[in-house]
Amino acid sequence: MEHEILGKINSFQSMGAVDGPGLRCVIFMQGCPLRCAYCHNPDTWDFSQGTQHTPQELVEKILRFKPFIANGGGVTVTGGEPLMQPEFVARLFQLLHREGLHTALDTSGFGDLAKAAQVLEHTDLVLADLKFCSPQEYRQYCGGELSQALAFLELTARKSIPLWVRHVVVPGLTDSRENIQNLASLAARYPNLKKIELLPFRKLCLEKYQAMGIPFPLEYTPEMPEAAMEELNRMVQKTCGLL
Repeated sequence: MEHEILGKINSFQSMGAVDGPGLRCVIFMQGCPLRCAYCHNPDTWDFSQGTQHTPQELVEKILRFKPFIANGGGVTVTGGEPLMQPEFVARLFQLLHREGLHTALDTSGFGDLAKAAQVLEHTDLVLADLKFCSPQEYRQYCGGELSQALAFLELTARKSIPLWVRHVVVPGLTDSRENIQNLASLAARYPNLKKIELLPFRKLCLEKYQAMGIPFPLEYTPEMPEAAMEELNRMVQKTCGLL
């Protein structure tokens, strides 16, 4: 009998429209090694929390929505950090492929690269969260190493997995034209790049932090204005030749 893999899940969204193409089921994995200053999901940090499921259990749940997600949509696994549970995600994606469903991995790239490669064997799209463009900022505001994120991006390029790079734009932190130009130049190195998504900083997560009794580092940072986002989006797409 095949060993049953168990995964720690934080939550399940049946109809997401912002985590990859089309309508998607979105699975939020539990556990994350980073502590990003603007994190919207602090409830996913602690690996001891969440509920346990087998890949097959999730597939059965997802298949109830197949009529809505099969054409142009699919399933996105996010977090937390999915690569903290690579065996589970690899098996889940393998089963989803057997059902003809599109798979997307939303990740910061932090995990064992050899195990990440196994996940990518069954991944149709990578949504890579490239949080900062300098090692110093990555350490200061995320507690991680930029080199790890770039090593993962290199892996996606070697495996020719279609890549969307995502970047949160925070006023006074990542909203400078210089930073966005650096982001575009860095992302353009990867031949599998298909899209850059700039995500405006929002504070919808504030209630989560308050309920958990932990401070939100950017509580007093203003949200990103829409007009400024439009200008930066035009600039980054033009720089990468994606317009």
